[in-house]
Amino acid sequence: MVSNDHKVIGRSVPRADSRSKVLGEAKYADDLSLPGMVYGKVLRSPHPHAHIRSIDTSRARDCSGVVAVLTAKDIPGERTMGPIIKDQPVLCSDVVRYVGDAVALVAAESERSAEEALAQIVVEYEALTPVLDPLKAMEPGAPQVHSRGNIGTHFKVRRGDVEAAFRDATVVVEKRFFYPRVEHAYMETEIALVAGDPSGGVTVWSSTQYPHLDREEVSRVLGLPQSRVRVHQMMTGGGFGGKLNPHAQCLAALIAWKTGRPAKLRYSREESLIASYKCHPYVIDMMLGANREGKLLAVGATLVGNTGAYLLQGRAVITKSATHVSGPYYIPNIKADAYAVFTNCVPCGAMRGYGVPQVAFALESLMDELAGRLGLDPIELRSRNALDTTLPNATGQIMRASVPIKEMLGRAKLTVQALRPLLEQAPESKRRGVGVACSTRGIGSIRKASRSTAVVGLHPDGSVTVACGHVDLGQGSNTMMAQVAAEELGVDVERVEVVTNDTAVAPDCESTSASRVTYLSGNAVRLAAAKTRLRVLELAAQDLGCAPEDLRLMNGSVVYREQGVRLAELFSKHTFHSMTSVAEFLPDTVPLDPETGQGAPAGTFNFNVHVALVEVDEGTGQVRVLRYVALTDVGRMINPLAVEGQVHGGMMMGLGSALMEEVRVEEGVINASFATYLIPTTFDVPQELVIEVVEDPEPTGPFGAKGFAEGSLDPVGATIANAVSNAIGVRINRLPMTGERIHELLHQRLA
Repeated sequence: MVSNDHKVIGRSVPRADSRSKVLGEAKYADDLSLPGMVYGKVLRSPHPHAHIRSIDTSRARDCSGVVAVLTAKDIPGERTMGPIIKDQPVLCSDVVRYVGDAVALVAAESERSAEEALAQIVVEYEALTPVLDPLKAMEPGAPQVHSRGNIGTHFKVRRGDVEAAFRDATVVVEKRFFYPRVEHAYMETEIALVAGDPSGGVTVWSSTQYPHLDREEVSRVLGLPQSRVRVHQMMTGGGFGGKLNPHAQCLAALIAWKTGRPAKLRYSREESLIASYKCHPYVIDMMLGANREGKLLAVGATLVGNTGAYLLQGRAVITKSATHVSGPYYIPNIKADAYAVFTNCVPCGAMRGYGVPQVAFALESLMDELAGRLGLDPIELRSRNALDTTLPNATGQIMRASVPIKEMLGRAKLTVQALRPLLEQAPESKRRGVGVACSTRGIGSIRKASRSTAVVGLHPDGSVTVACGHVDLGQGSNTMMAQVAAEELGVDVERVEVVTNDTAVAPDCESTSASRVTYLSGNAVRLAAAKTRLRVLELAAQDLGCAPEDLRLMNGSVVYREQGVRLAELFSKHTFHSMTSVAEFLPDTVPLDPETGQGAPAGTFNFNVHVALVEVDEGTGQVRVLRYVALTDVGRMINPLAVEGQVHGGMMMGLGSALMEEVRVEEGVINASFATYLIPTTFDVPQELVIEVVEDPEPTGPFGAKGFAEGSLDPVGATIANAVSNAIGVRINRLPMTGERIHELLHQRLA
């Protein structure tokens, strides 16, 4: 733990939104209603792949309460949209590519009327042969999802001579791994309310992770300038990457534009499970080689991500995976080929982890297998190869500070030693095992540089306003931004108001994703607050006859020795209504070379080491996580309470994909309810869940902080899989580890 000489930074401050949520006063998009509002419902394709021959909406238009029935021909602007790659039709006009593709839109006086009218729309389809398996989609002669072919993107990482390194290796391990398609399962499904305004523009109220992207896509679809679209991010009931695709916003906007009335559109839970994008499922072939001393020599990998019907964010996700193929280790020779492949499955996009959990599962599983083959302790093997401030990662980037992975492994070794006596205490017909896994991740986007902008105003009464366009989804980022500004300006946190959720007020800070907010937006806020502080001190120094560095701000006053001047007096004298400054933060990065994947794509990296003790029922195959320890690198903690909450949440999401969660597709999604798509409950929480925070300040971060929340999920699947493998004596290569799968492995071993 680093020393803390700050007033606010490093203190546990309750989230600003906690009280309103607990009391039921928080306003979500579905709490809003406007006079004359109509309700929208979407007609979706029942086919995974088909030509649309005709759409007859006449009977639907005649239904009671129906205001409008819209198809692709009614779109005034662009007909496709997406968070990065804009290749998904807003409404399909000629071809549908998955069960759930949007075909038509009904607006009615009530949701029930809209749903009844959907059944009256007659669509004539000509079924086409679908392809659902990404490996089959890559074969010559496979059915084509898009005319440009089924490989949406191919990203490469190349370094050294992999073939020669494998020839020189003492031990080489290789395996094929399968990572599941996972649902975000946020409590609040997709929803948007859109209304026209007297100026000829529209206003959007939505559940979103990126209101400025909502503005961009709505403006494109309606053919409006972005300046005519205003977006309010409402209290958002979970996102995890899934609220980055503003499809519902575009559909609601189309209804409002065509009817001239406010329009609300919300997905049912079944609709969200069928139609919204998911976490990419992967097939990974990986090979790892080392010499007899346990030094890693080479890694070779082929990563195939099933991106579904549209690319959307597939290119960025697969790039993230490939650039993290060596994990937190130095491996001199690397050859990785990563593919995002089109299929006629539900599209995939951003989800917490963004391609890193998939590759961590494969790499960390092979690290354990390699340790066994070499006769080394798994933690010792990892320690011998862990990165430090002199060694490059997979892209050749050397991190000159805040690389605490070796310290974390040292702590993990003590944890494993403490858990070992519990292995012998397994009840009859139960087996126990301990597992460890590591991960690292670049903070912020790696496909391009990330930028955040903040506006900080200090008012005469000593209160502060921060305008910064990141989105608080419940992770507490608004509270942390308030802490950063409060520390810099010498005020109490309660005196800071953070405005993030209005595109007319807050500058674009890109999406709330990639663990970027603490590092990028936090830096922008600190820089803007520092500029404001300096301007105030320079102004006061003129009056007090001293240097600005001799002064300090304290609760609405400028203090000099035994003197002080109130901000209200200072601002009035110099005709300032408030003191406002703007700042941007753009970390130093080097773009990735498209042929080698080499570069320095992130300003900083987060590290994680996890340890799990599991118990496996020999009769049923059921896995229980008894103890879980998450060692988390945060740089420097801004808010310990927020850190604890985020790591708890990340670990439990990872437990879901490790043990039970999988969106199953047979033409369409077949487990489209929470009765059949299982997520962890309180009964699945480990008996003991310990968070150990490692503070190694990042020099380029705000007060030494860096992003961490997404990384808390990255190694969970690998950690639990290694523990289960050690318990049953069979290596795990497929997630989730359902009771049925583990039971089958146990019986195969006995046979």
